Amino acid sequence: MDILDKINRLRKRLNAVILAHYYQESRIQDIADFVGDSLALAKKAAETSADVIVFAGVHFMAETAKILNPDKPVLLPDMDAGCSLADSCPADKFKEFIERHPDHTVVTYVNCSAEVKALSDILCTSTNAVKVINSIPPDKPIIFAPDKHLGKFLMKRTGRDLLLWDGTCVVHETFSEKKLVQLKVRYPEALVVAHPECPEQILDLADHVGSTSSLLNFVCESSARQFIVVTEPGILHQMKLRNPNKEFIAAPSEDEGECACNECPYMKLNTLEKLASCMENMSPQVDVPMDTIEKAMEPLNRMLSLG
Repeated sequence: MDILDKINRLRKRLNAVILAHYYQESRIQDIADFVGDSLALAKKAAETSADVIVFAGVHFMAETAKILNPDKPVLLPDMDAGCSLADSCPADKFKEFIERHPDHTVVTYVNCSAEVKALSDILCTSTNAVKVINSIPPDKPIIFAPDKHLGKFLMKRTGRDLLLWDGTCVVHETFSEKKLVQLKVRYPEALVVAHPECPEQILDLADHVGSTSSLLNFVCESSARQFIVVTEPGILHQMKLRNPNKEFIAAPSEDEGECACNECPYMKLNTLEKLASCMENMSPQVDVPMDTIEKAMEPLNRMLSLG
């Protein structure tokens, strides 16, 4: 049986919804019911009436869907699809950090474990992070975790002095400033779009900084014909689909031996074959303890209530 036909039959039989992040391989994006960034996917997970949620993304995203749907099975095609940023913030160490600064409001980026979410006051995504920071009274000190580069970007955008956790994303951390400058010289008419998880020196070279959905919207609305894209190259699939007459160049990493792109090794663990297998076997399923769900639900709902 054709793999696409098999997935469609299973989706109908299970009354399942397939949610996919922009960083998934193009074939998974094409068969998903919805493709989006972390905020959009969280909203879809909160709204879905499906009986089964199949999350083509990484572990923390599937955990978020489980927190919002504790009574529904949430399937993840590959349980090893983790996140270097989430791994950089262990819950026990983060708890100790919070306890050393008890007067601070804890704002946590959704790219973290369910346990870290449960320690937070409010969550954010790269789409709504500025809005979340601005929602907190000016006289209230803030801890921001886990991504220090996004934190520094938010300090510039909001004028707030944030106490930052020292975490980074393996994909965005390793973009090459030198090679990006070389690309700008090679493509002088190209606009540079970058994700705020990139280091400050990369963001300083960008014409637009934003979440994956923000980058996609920008290139769709811009009259420019060429774009240098500084984020995980999975987003290029949607950019090309919506803008067939525009050119997109993936920014290179520091490593001379790598291709001119930075693929997330975790996102790319998911495949169509694994997607079909997890639906056929109803496994692997993401599980979050109920006490963690109850604690994490509050900061997650605070974020979603901001729109």
